[in-house]
Amino acid sequence: MEGGDDGGAAAAAAAAAASVDSKDLQQQSKALDKLTDRVEDRQLDSSRVQSAMAALASSKEADWNAMRMREKELAAVKINLTDVDIIANELELDKKVAERTLREHKGDAVAAIRSLLH
Repeated sequence: MEGGDDGGAAAAAAAAAASVDSKDLQQQSKALDKLTDRVEDRQLDSSRVQSAMAALASSKEADWNAMRMREKELAAVKINLTDVDIIANELELDKKVAERTLREHKGDAVAAIRSLLH
């Protein structure tokens, strides 16, 4: 009977060791899952960054195109060069600033001067 008890004890010890190994494997599996989750998160974040950069690039291009169109519109406005000279001299401004303001106000010298004074 003692031999049977030794066999039962050995089986119990083997079962306990298997239980410990099983818990250790579960912990290792969880740790590995955390690592792979982090890598997947980084991949998702890099795709988010790429899409955000693409959106910024398209927004920048749209802003550039809008600015170019605005400059074309302003260049098409007919202005009186004597108005530019008067505004520049009287308000002590650079002629480029006076011309730009006059163009922004569609050649209306009074509106341009009011804008510059306020």
